[in-house]
Amino acid sequence: MSLVMILIAIVVVLLGYGWYARTIDQKIIQPDPKKATPAKMYMDGVDFIPASRNVLFGYQFKSIAALGPILGPIIALQWGWLPAILWILLGTTFIGWVQDYSSIIMGVREEGQTFGALSYRLISPTARVLLLIYIYFYLLMIMGAFGIQVGFVLLTNPAVPLGVIIVCLAGLLMGQMLYRWKQDIVLTTVVTVIIAFVGIWLGTLPAVKNFFSALYGYKVVEGKTVSPTLFLQVTQARFIGSLMVLIFCYLGSVLPIWRWAQPINYVSFWVVFLGVLGGVIGLLIGHPGFGDFPAFTGFMSPTKLPLWPMLFVTIACGAISGWHSLVGSSGTARQLEKEVDALPVGGGAMFLEMFFATIAFLAGTAAFGSFKGYQDAGGWGAPAAVFAKGLSNFLNYWKIDALLGKGFGVAYGSVFLCLMALTIMHLVVRFMRVASAELLGDRFPILKNVHVGTIIALLLTIFFIWFAPFIQIWGIFGGANQLMAALALLLITMWLRLKGKNYQWTFWPFVFMYVTTIASLIYSAYRAFVIALPTAKTWDAQVAQITIGICAVILAVAGLYLGWEALQAVRRVKPEVAKASK
Repeated sequence: MSLVMILIAIVVVLLGYGWYARTIDQKIIQPDPKKATPAKMYMDGVDFIPASRNVLFGYQFKSIAALGPILGPIIALQWGWLPAILWILLGTTFIGWVQDYSSIIMGVREEGQTFGALSYRLISPTARVLLLIYIYFYLLMIMGAFGIQVGFVLLTNPAVPLGVIIVCLAGLLMGQMLYRWKQDIVLTTVVTVIIAFVGIWLGTLPAVKNFFSALYGYKVVEGKTVSPTLFLQVTQARFIGSLMVLIFCYLGSVLPIWRWAQPINYVSFWVVFLGVLGGVIGLLIGHPGFGDFPAFTGFMSPTKLPLWPMLFVTIACGAISGWHSLVGSSGTARQLEKEVDALPVGGGAMFLEMFFATIAFLAGTAAFGSFKGYQDAGGWGAPAAVFAKGLSNFLNYWKIDALLGKGFGVAYGSVFLCLMALTIMHLVVRFMRVASAELLGDRFPILKNVHVGTIIALLLTIFFIWFAPFIQIWGIFGGANQLMAALALLLITMWLRLKGKNYQWTFWPFVFMYVTTIASLIYSAYRAFVIALPTAKTWDAQVAQITIGICAVILAVAGLYLGWEALQAVRRVKPEVAKASK
């Protein structure tokens, strides 16, 4: 069964990218390889910098593929395996790559302008303010959801921190070798990736694990290894883990993109890519089946979540993600060397993420061979643990633990997950401080300072990490994420219409995502205020539910108002105006 799923995913890539995406690219967008891109016109060595298609593909993939395509499919298995895999494959083919590619193209054609500036021009000044508010809250949900898993779960494993630190150092070396020492990209890649893997292996050595165990204050109590509790649910290990997350994100936000974000993301891409390749090899060797894993458990999941709209926001990145539009428009579009690179970088990276989400899906199903095995590994309540153990099971079909030491597979899976999250989070904070400066910088000039904007974003982040329940914040993050995708598709549709181009291929995906995600945010607010809040017994649980409910309401109201503003803008732009601006 696992091999059948991989073959289906490959066929979908061949048809979706090889035919549908190429047709859109060549017949509607018609990229010009000779036209100067913003990266060349405004090169400043910080945000605008021409990058090789190969480097940019790695940067794009690692900038879009975080925990969403891993944890989302595993959490979504609560509805059974069939709904999850259908949304991964069909969502990517008809919606996901469309948003990623067109966000980059729009950014390139509009000289690297942000969504805030584009919404001001394409919709209204009010829309710009609302969109920036929405983006800020949405990015905060990403930080909270990912931060909990990294700071509280992954980095608290003593075998993980050193590997993550050395990967970061390898990334710094990569940036120095490529941009300062002008070394060959192949040599640079080989050297830094080898250092990264050696670092991951070193992290599994007993002496290293003992050091971090002592740092975290781990002791065995009644047969369980525990860290002393400092306050609320925050242990010493979780406190140190969350601080490590903040330091990483601070550096990613304030340093030039070539110095930190781009090279670390590039090195991490190879760690992730080789891990996926190793998992696929394990699947080919072992070709495990699903056993008694149910194809469909019912419209209402065991956690009392309805299939629609919640499935479509639970798998938050493997099919489509609003985060990708921000990366594409405000990041990748400013680094694209040629317009013709947009499809392989934007569309190609999204289809690779679809394949990656399929592997994560198999890590929750075939890796354990039964529904009980999936539940025993943690099930939908512990998706990070399920993936780390599942990937380890795949790798051990070719005896990875026997080659590199017992426990290496699980440690590698955990470092893999850390990198998937952190390489997104430092860009999220970067975009948060840009959004706050764009929204309030004229009124409060201090917010234009990169350090001030970054610190405010990180303080808000730590609040959500320490207070918010993971499953609930994942639901609201998914709703906010997918609504961001709908709003991006809305802007792109209006831009295409203004340019007199066919916009049906972006309009109908927008309609589906907009209705679905508004419904999911309304449901999340209802669940927080009506279901969870009355049963919350402690003050911190009550604060968490009120915070989640308020955020869901703000996001839903902003989304609805933006939709209304866009409708008014469409009525103002007459067909002849659109034709004239072709």
